[in-house]
Amino acid sequence: MEKVLRDPIHDYIYIKHQVILDLINTREFQRLRRIKQLGTTNYTFHSAEHTRFTHSVGVYEITRRICDLFSRNYATKTPGDGGWDDNERLVALCAALLHDVGHGAYSHTFEHIFETDHEEMTQMIITSPETQINQVLRQVAPDFPAKVASVIQKTYSNPQVVQMISSQIDADRMDYLLRDSYFTGTNYGTFDLTRILRVMRPNKNGIVFEYSGMHAVEDYIISRLQMYQQVYFHPVSRSMEVLLSHLLKRAKDLYANDKLPADFATDYLRPFFEQDFTLTDYLRLDDGILNTCFESWRHAKDSILRDLAQRFLDRKPLKSVKISPKTDSLLPKLEELVTNSGYDANYYTAINDSFNLPYALYDSKAKINLIEPNGELEELSEVSALVKAVTDKELGDERFFFPKEMLGKTSQQEVFQPNYQEFTAHIKNDRLIL
Repeated sequence: MEKVLRDPIHDYIYIKHQVILDLINTREFQRLRRIKQLGTTNYTFHSAEHTRFTHSVGVYEITRRICDLFSRNYATKTPGDGGWDDNERLVALCAALLHDVGHGAYSHTFEHIFETDHEEMTQMIITSPETQINQVLRQVAPDFPAKVASVIQKTYSNPQVVQMISSQIDADRMDYLLRDSYFTGTNYGTFDLTRILRVMRPNKNGIVFEYSGMHAVEDYIISRLQMYQQVYFHPVSRSMEVLLSHLLKRAKDLYANDKLPADFATDYLRPFFEQDFTLTDYLRLDDGILNTCFESWRHAKDSILRDLAQRFLDRKPLKSVKISPKTDSLLPKLEELVTNSGYDANYYTAINDSFNLPYALYDSKAKINLIEPNGELEELSEVSALVKAVTDKELGDERFFFPKEMLGKTSQQEVFQPNYQEFTAHIKNDRLIL
């Protein structure tokens, strides 16, 4: 009897293999319930509370549907004909389910500060005999964990399986666009998933799309572009990431100088401060553990650590303005004004750039190819004027972050007013000006 999970994006998620259910019930996978999919984005879009767990089962479901469509319509008949071999189904489904299992607490911000890599951690969780996930996978076959890990690593022998999980139009991206759009309350990420799945076809070199489905693929590309510009790159979300990054950096710096109190937070983070952590140390952390650390630091003796913790927990984001090569020369002066106003610029200012390629031609294996009725392949940007307009063009901006107090709109000591006036004289319409 198949199991089902109710889901707001896919309605039902069907589980037909015992190994998938067993993987979901492992402690390493259940940990994903405690890690938000969008990190600090819920400080901007308040309903973005969904988790890596919900996204991962969503990616599994899209992959399952792809396998079903391929098996019904494009099953291989002779070796090397480019058709779908359904013996690949289980490795594809397991890789889809587990593709994000290595994400750490607060994901990318944590990675940057403590120099971890979630893809490497994913492969380690899958292949380490210490994990429940590895034990479940080994019940399929002794070499099965290594096969699943190789899909994540993009070295698996069948490119069809790899591209299902990781390409410019894959199950991962399709789920997070729809899911993130739904939970942020926006419509930017919506596209016709059903149509895209219908026009997908296996090919000797991976996955292609029927030419008749080009407009559905175009819609997906533009939806992804809009989500990055409107949601993922939102200045307030990035501001909270900067605060989080500087909060962890301050704690790390204090620890290096023996000034961080020995408490709950230090117990959990010491292996990462010392860059000597085990897989067990890594799996102990989730968003809740870090938030508890921050709550402890809210009362720290160190004024910077205390203030940064309060700003993060109480949603007091830094402000920001767009910068350009023409205005870069102003940044040292602005940092000096911030310092002269009582803030350590190392922890209260930052330069953050967020750019994304809506569609890239950098990797021939990742290109989106359309198949003509006669079997000829056409690369998407060669036949779509819409996609060509955004191909290989980085979209986004670079911003300078600083304390809101520098705008002089809150009650501050009058002694700093000249600093605020000089600072704000260089800001106009969300941009830095000379």
